[in-house]
Parts: sequence; C-alpha cells; structure tokens
Amino acid sequence: MLRPRIIPSLLVKNGGLVKTQKFASPKYVGDPINAVKIFNEKEVDEIVVVDIDATVLNRDPDYTLIKNLAAECRMPLCYGGGVKSVAQVEKIISLGVEKVAISSAVVSDPEIVAKAAEVVGGQSVVVVMDAKMGRFSSKYELWTHNAGMRTGLSPVQLAKKVEELGAGEVVINAIDRDGVMKGYDLDLIRSVRESISLPITALGGAGSLQDIGDLIDAFGIIGAAAGSLFVFKGVYRAVLISYPNCAEKDALIRKPQ
Repeated sequence: MLRPRIIPSLLVKNGGLVKTQKFASPKYVGDPINAVKIFNEKEVDEIVVVDIDATVLNRDPDYTLIKNLAAECRMPLCYGGGVKSVAQVEKIISLGVEKVAISSAVVSDPEIVAKAAEVVGGQSVVVVMDAKMGRFSSKYELWTHNAGMRTGLSPVQLAKKVEELGAGEVVINAIDRDGVMKGYDLDLIRSVRESISLPITALGGAGSLQDIGDLIDAFGIIGAAAGSLFVFKGVYRAVLISYPNCAEKDALIRKPQ
C-alpha cells in the first residue's frame, strides 16, 4: 500500500553537513556520514542529500562522498548537486544510489530527463524545482544556483514538461520557506499537484510534525521532506538529529483524508 514518505533532507557544503535559511547563511551542523548513521537507526523512509556547492562552483559531483554515503545508507538515497550529464547520472546510480536529483541542468536542457530515464529508468530521475513568488507579482518562478539565478519559468510549466519527458518524481522546494520552520507553502505545492500525476515531494518550511500532518491532510500520498526539523531542537536551534517514531508516523498518516 502506498503511504506518505517522511524524508530528511541534508545539505552538504565543503564536505560538511549544513543548514541554510532562505538558501543563505549556511550553519555547520556536523558530518553527513554520521548523520546518515543516526538516521539509519531511526529507520527513516528515505533520505535526500544535496551538495549545494557543486552547481554554483561548476564542479562535478563528489563521487567519493556519494560512494561513502551509499555504502552507509540502509534506506533509499537520493543525491543531487552538480549533476549536468547523463553520464554523471549513470555513474551515481552505479555507486548504489537509488535516485538522482537534477535541477539547473533540466532548465538548460530538459531533454536530459528523457535521456537519463532511458539509461537508468524514470523511477531514478528526480527533478528538483526551487521556487518562490515574485516580488511584485503573485506568480511563482523557478530559480537555480542556490536561488541566485532567475529562470523566468513557472513550476507548473516545468513540472508538465518533465512528466512528458519521463521523470519519476518532482521535488518542490519553497525558497522563502527554507529553514524558517513556519509551515509548507501549500499553495505552491497545490499548483503543481493539480497539474501533474507524478509523485511529488514537498520541501521548505516544516517546523513541526503538525506541519507534516497538515501537508498529508491536504495531499494524501506525498513526500514530506524537511531539513531543520530533523537536525535542530528548540528556539536556540541546538543541533540534535531526530525523526518521528513509528507511532508518531502512524498518527500523522492515519489522519482522515
């Protein structure tokens, strides 16, 4: 039976685990391999790891880190950051990663989705869309390069395109909600959910299990990803890795839809 997935999202910068707010001010929170070991013990549904330096610095994916992460993970692993070719996608999958996240490369050349899906299978191709509302409009727009580059594209436009091209999943990341822990952008998520039938994961804004519950209440079968919620605790944002236990997860998932 299909169930909502609750997914820790880890950001890597200079080889260390960090957390950002609105894609800025990265705070070091530990070692990514150690974090994965802890999440293993907590039996998480799956995990996303993104190297936030790679695309901005025009650097290849860190294959050594990817190999070490894949060897340690006992849950499905999605890796993103610096992926701009089908050959890179194929190599990452060969290292034991289940899914590869692509973002800016899809904006530059949407056909990479179809080509990658042909080689590794559509279920392994995840398109990440970082979006925020325009300053002087009520329309959402996609940004790339850690929210440093405007694309002029709407999330709905790109979501429809990548579904046609064979992507297996779309991640919707609300830039303005990143790290602020005030709830998901349900309007943004809804606009994409109503336009495609692909599996969707929402990211950006979760500050409590209630926020995840609200997301599941609104959309049913969905991926609920979070960063700060699973690495910080308390108003002073002390570093403490956490994850809902089985009873807490069941309580969220069994709410009336």
